[in-house]
Amino acid sequence: MSMPLNGLEWTGYVAAALTTLAFVPQAVKTIRTKDTRSISLGMYVVFTIGIGFWLIYGISLGSMPMILSNIVTFGLSATILGLKLRYG
Repeated sequence: MSMPLNGLEWTGYVAAALTTLAFVPQAVKTIRTKDTRSISLGMYVVFTIGIGFWLIYGISLGSMPMILSNIVTFGLSATILGLKLRYG
């Protein structure tokens, strides 16, 4: 049986959805065009590692908003990082 969400947990889901969705258009554009010239390699390395740590932290807290949003964001960020490494 699942427990009902409290107000604060809904806030987490909304925040997670908005920040993840904000990242999607850039990821889609980069994946489609494979144009990574204007993307900073250092920034994406640090960002992807940071998202990985947020995911670990979310798992340790059992926070589904953090877990779900960081799985999606990590996947998109890692894909862009891979494209940057491949296409420069």
